Amino acid sequence: MKYSALILSNLFRKKIRTVLTIGSFAVALFLFGLLAVVHGAFNQGIDVAGVDRVVVINKVSIIQPLPVSYEERMLRIPGVKAVTHANWFGGVYQDERNFFPQFAIEDDTYRPMFPEFVVPDDQWKAYMDDREGAIVGAELAKRFKWKVGDRIPIKGTIFQGTWDFNLRGIYQGKRIQDDNTQFWFHYKYLEERENPFWKGLIGWYTVKVANPDDSARIAKQIDETFSNSPWETKTDTEKAFAASFAKQAGNIGFLIMSIGAVVFFTLLLVTGNTMAIAVRERVRDLAVLKAVGFSDVFVLVLVLAESLLIAAVGGALGLAGAKLLTLGGDPTHGMLPFFYLSPQTVVVGFSVALVVGVVAGLLPAITAMKLNVVAALRRV
Repeated sequence: MKYSALILSNLFRKKIRTVLTIGSFAVALFLFGLLAVVHGAFNQGIDVAGVDRVVVINKVSIIQPLPVSYEERMLRIPGVKAVTHANWFGGVYQDERNFFPQFAIEDDTYRPMFPEFVVPDDQWKAYMDDREGAIVGAELAKRFKWKVGDRIPIKGTIFQGTWDFNLRGIYQGKRIQDDNTQFWFHYKYLEERENPFWKGLIGWYTVKVANPDDSARIAKQIDETFSNSPWETKTDTEKAFAASFAKQAGNIGFLIMSIGAVVFFTLLLVTGNTMAIAVRERVRDLAVLKAVGFSDVFVLVLVLAESLLIAAVGGALGLAGAKLLTLGGDPTHGMLPFFYLSPQTVVVGFSVALVVGVVAGLLPAITAMKLNVVAALRRV
């Protein structure tokens, strides 16, 4: 801090150049934060998947149903603790752009299967007593300004017609990553209203195992139980199931890493060039410092400190901007319900900015350290 005034005066010799370099860092770190948020959104299901749950779908495709009678047979498999099922509904609320997941759930078993979703007991009882009742996530209720007691009409796309629901409860996830944008309603309501073809069929099963170490064995045994039947199954751990969905959007992780690497490499070149020009412009000043007794190491540290300050200020501004964007909630209207910049990501981003600042300033700093005082003063 003793030489902070000297560092600041050197940086603001060319104010516009310094501001633009800081802006480059800010833009790069803002982009880094945004890419990290998108990556986290695509991997949300993987990160929060239960280690003691496996998912059973039709072997052909998840859009193909399974018989509801499979539940009893799976419960008889050693190591299976509980089974529940759900259906994708795929309806539209007011406008097709108002996307959110809607599930017809098995009432008695769904809530214990997912303890991370918390519903007040009185609200759950009200839901169970109402065949047209529904439970929604806190974020979804906030998005549409719904409150308990509201009547919600949803137009079916897979299951035709207008379906009216009474909002009886609002759930809240225990963790920041939990999806609070789901809409649940009674499977029995779906079964009663739908055509006879759908009766006795469900979309997928979620199975809780007694010992997570047995998940692979139980998954294999479930598939063997229903092999060579008209409705063969494909069973994966919940983490693997979520990962398969993420992969459908492509290798998001590789894409984000590639973009980030290009951005930071460009930033490294820009900052390095800025610091090199700044050192060339101050050859006389640096030579005078060395002539009056300041060491080579002092000159090295001085130039590195300037580069680090630019990186720190720009990085902090960029990450702060990314954080402010995420505080506004999900801007994608349900496509990426988990839109959150974690403190760990902020620390990583700021650390990367500092590393870029050091690397970019290192060569100009070494050049300044090796200045020959007599030769430098003669050049001016």
